[in-house]
Amino acid sequence: MIPHFSDHAANERTYLAWVRTALAVVGLGFLLERFDLFLAYLGHEAAVRAVHPVHLRMTEWIGLILMGSGSVMIFFATLRFVNQRRDIGRPETVHYRNTYGELVLAGLLSVLGVFLLVYIGHELVLLG
Repeated sequence: MIPHFSDHAANERTYLAWVRTALAVVGLGFLLERFDLFLAYLGHEAAVRAVHPVHLRMTEWIGLILMGSGSVMIFFATLRFVNQRRDIGRPETVHYRNTYGELVLAGLLSVLGVFLLVYIGHELVLLG
């Protein structure tokens, strides 16, 4: 029998949820980085040529930032997993740490999501 098995299992499920989220962020970043190819695939070759290159460069930078953010998320999720695993095994009571990192990340992703919604909506209006 593993001591505190349910706590360890919950810690692992949380870790895997963070990794899945990070992989989704990396995937979105890759999609945005290749946004011009996506538009060409949809059959808007002429519209892609009409879009100013600065706009396409902007989506490439946002995509790279998202891919980097996903990698950083995996790194910090791994650190959190290891620290929680160590704390679960301690015989003394350990108080739960602050979650400021998660709040900052959620805020940044929310702001980026709204920006992308406005940006891509504006691009689709221009292409339509």
